Amino acid sequence: MKTFHTIKELKEEIRSLKKSGNCIGFVPTMGFLHEGHKSLIERAVKENDIVVVSIFVNPTQFGPTEDLDAYPRDLEHDKKLCKDAGASIIFNPDPKEMYIEGACSTVNVSGLTEGLCGAKRPVHFGGVCTVVSKLFNIVTPDKAYFGEKDAQQLAVIKRMVMDLNFDIEIIGCPIIREEDGLAKSSRNTYLSSEERKAALILNKSLTLAKKALISGEKNVNNITDIIKNSLNTEPLAKIDYVEIVDSLNLKPVTSTDNSILIAIAVYIGKTRLIDNFTWTN
Repeated sequence: MKTFHTIKELKEEIRSLKKSGNCIGFVPTMGFLHEGHKSLIERAVKENDIVVVSIFVNPTQFGPTEDLDAYPRDLEHDKKLCKDAGASIIFNPDPKEMYIEGACSTVNVSGLTEGLCGAKRPVHFGGVCTVVSKLFNIVTPDKAYFGEKDAQQLAVIKRMVMDLNFDIEIIGCPIIREEDGLAKSSRNTYLSSEERKAALILNKSLTLAKKALISGEKNVNNITDIIKNSLNTEPLAKIDYVEIVDSLNLKPVTSTDNSILIAIAVYIGKTRLIDNFTWTN
């Protein structure tokens, strides 16, 4: 496994690999990797000749009051996980390498970014789309892998790729959970032991909603109330949003007739966690 820190060196390596006919898979990450990331890498390894993993804490997707400086980092741990999962290349650039001084070009996707997390984090998806576009241009992968836990991000990236004619297949991969149901996240490390127990309320609340849907409940407001009422039983939980939207255009829905995304964002203490599931009748 090779590690590159500069765009020039990585591009030279990719060009050489492509001349030999290799199919390139790509897993973009912000590091502090866990089993969820590993599952993406392992799937990419199965479906490609070469797998590139980027490890880059992207400053442009953090708002001024968000946790850029506190975001966990452990490059040596990440390297070991990538190697164990079968990755071929790590790309670990410095912010100054990715964003030249005076850079004034950005990529934004309208519509899909207005609700859910985008409503509360106005700069987030502009930063995500810009850095992912740059990484796509640098790595030039055939396939790129994203987790379904970040459902809005996945929808936005798919739309961006379609709109901007990137010749890349975007592949969404299932949420990986702890044994007790908590969705794997780098931000779980922020939780105290008490908060870690409290965080289980996210998956418990979504499970109640899923059971209601299985039982035939079709009223969107009732499903939303089931989730909110459950979340409100946990004193350490503060609801950011509970939304039921169309799984493709992310617009609010009034019925469950089409494929829907049920997504939540909840503060456990100071830590903001997200979770979701998709439901199709």
